Amino acid sequence: MTYFSAIFLGLIQGIAEFLPISSSGHLAFFQEVVAIFDTGDESIFFDVLLHLGTLAAVFVAYWAEIKALVLEFFTMIGVRKLPKGQKPDRLSRRMILFIILGTLPLFLILPVKDYVEGLYQNPIFIGCAFLGTGLILFLSDRLSRGSKTIKNASLVDVLLVGCGQALATVPGISRSGTTISVGLARGFSREFAVKLSFLLSIPAVLGANILSLIDAVQEGIDWTLMPVYLVGVAVAAVSGYLAIRLLKYISQKGSFGGFAYYCWGIGLVTLILSLVK
Repeated sequence: MTYFSAIFLGLIQGIAEFLPISSSGHLAFFQEVVAIFDTGDESIFFDVLLHLGTLAAVFVAYWAEIKALVLEFFTMIGVRKLPKGQKPDRLSRRMILFIILGTLPLFLILPVKDYVEGLYQNPIFIGCAFLGTGLILFLSDRLSRGSKTIKNASLVDVLLVGCGQALATVPGISRSGTTISVGLARGFSREFAVKLSFLLSIPAVLGANILSLIDAVQEGIDWTLMPVYLVGVAVAAVSGYLAIRLLKYISQKGSFGGFAYYCWGIGLVTLILSLVK
């Protein structure tokens, strides 16, 4: 792996992880369909590091919210005591419940984890998944703006968003695009739909990386490439943070229509290249 490939793949991961265009689909497109970059045997470990880079971007973008959630969680389990006269943060506790509930559907994917990962080598499927993501985004743009927030969203609403996140483990289906779209369909305000989507990514990415890291250690890690890896991670973190800021702005001011057309375009390109190879 070269520094150029690490920077390029880090940029793709950072941008596509949070913009609703599927990072897994794009990485598969460049590595499997057009075969521009070959990460070799170390690809699993590098993918883990790239995801940790984008996870760091979430922590920076939502640090105040994450800090409040962590402190309240420790209070809930009795590790931290509240100062005298201070009451529990009920909204933070409600968000913690939402994150736990929204993460549960991911456990349904564990029995078919190997099959889902095998889809990364199926470019025709990835092309169709891109088209599906475009359709999801196109339809979400036509939903009326909702007003549900953390105060009045129901447990069923959040569970359905979690099911959308589980579906998005399939390469080519955007995690952020699917979870935000399901939230909008359930009447969430755009700001809350985006925030919940990104907060739900924290346990999802951590859990997936733990499983992938075990596989990476078993395959062996080339520590001489660590400087190259770290450059890719830094690029993923910075571009990921900028992508979060952009998506938050778009969700408030604009629409996802442009992303829908982009996904349809890259989906068609993926299918065409797969058929002519």
